[in-house]
Amino acid sequence: MPSPPEASTTTVPVALGDRSYDVFVAEGGWDALPARLDAALRRTWAGKSCRKALIITDSNVAALAYPGLTRDALAAIGIDATAAVVPAGEASKSLDVAATLFEKLVAMAADRHALVVPVGGGVMGDLGGFVAATFARGLPLFMVPTTLLSQVDSAVGGKVGVNLPKVKNIVGAFHQPVAVWIDVATNGDLPDRELRCGLAEVVKYGVILDAPFFEELEADADAILARRPDRLRRIVARSCELKADVVSKDEREQTGLRAVLNFGHTIGHGVEATAGYGGAFQHGEAVAVGMVAESRLAERLGWVDAAFTERLVRLLARFGLPTSLSGLDPAAILESMGRDKKNKGGRVRLVLPRRMGHVELTDAPSADDLRSLLEDLCR
Repeated sequence: MPSPPEASTTTVPVALGDRSYDVFVAEGGWDALPARLDAALRRTWAGKSCRKALIITDSNVAALAYPGLTRDALAAIGIDATAAVVPAGEASKSLDVAATLFEKLVAMAADRHALVVPVGGGVMGDLGGFVAATFARGLPLFMVPTTLLSQVDSAVGGKVGVNLPKVKNIVGAFHQPVAVWIDVATNGDLPDRELRCGLAEVVKYGVILDAPFFEELEADADAILARRPDRLRRIVARSCELKADVVSKDEREQTGLRAVLNFGHTIGHGVEATAGYGGAFQHGEAVAVGMVAESRLAERLGWVDAAFTERLVRLLARFGLPTSLSGLDPAAILESMGRDKKNKGGRVRLVLPRRMGHVELTDAPSADDLRSLLEDLCR
């Protein structure tokens, strides 16, 4: 893979005091990674003595160049890496698969200085991060996300975890990485559906925090879909900047600010659980329809008008994302939403838009409001 000049790397800082780290958004340029990672590790107590690493990837990514490039970067700074390959798909984000990785670390004689390196999409990041957070009460973590969805969402912010059969992301922890390396060239290997799923999260950032960014996405849709590296680096870097700002102010979801990142996710997670993980709706697709549903709910409350929702629908449709819930059981979605982590006192809490670039967490919608909305959308 050719190495572009250093200027093609954007650095996004995540300011968290002694847990601060950088997100490097590059176009290739893997030769710059060893020095950056070495500096990041040396800033941490555990990383200073790191000589072993466990690379965790899945059966799809293992066939690509990125695990090997990561291993080479680790070797360049004197770290010996062992690889673990798990089955691709959401089913691997489980306690059972995590247990196999714990055993792998035991077999490596890993101590608290061993580095965990997930290479792949959001499932690998969440699973690998959970393993890092819990083995020996915490190992250093270095994220190498290779899908657009993981690059703009799960790799940044420190939320890691696994699923139970009926509840997504319910077993987990907050565990910040020492660094995140994003090469937007990895998106060239993504199937179209995977790229579209990532764009759902990118659109979300415009709705919740940055109205001009939403306008930029509308104007640049063709170039983004064509996977122009400069546009991909721009939208990934801006998404990471927006998320980093929120995380730096509310790392552990204690003030309510970080909840804004869940726009589209309360209904979206209900859609995923109802359709079956790995089923008709992948995560980004579920978030897309969840955003539309939650925008329609905001309409019913008088928070936004129909033109707001239609504008959102147009952009999601332009990116090839679903905007309806046809064929699903509204009662099952509502039941799943009742198990959402944001709920309080038995009330479902949702993040709803007030205007482009601003959303609020609320429990104003009643169960009847939600039921009526879902019945309409599932027809």
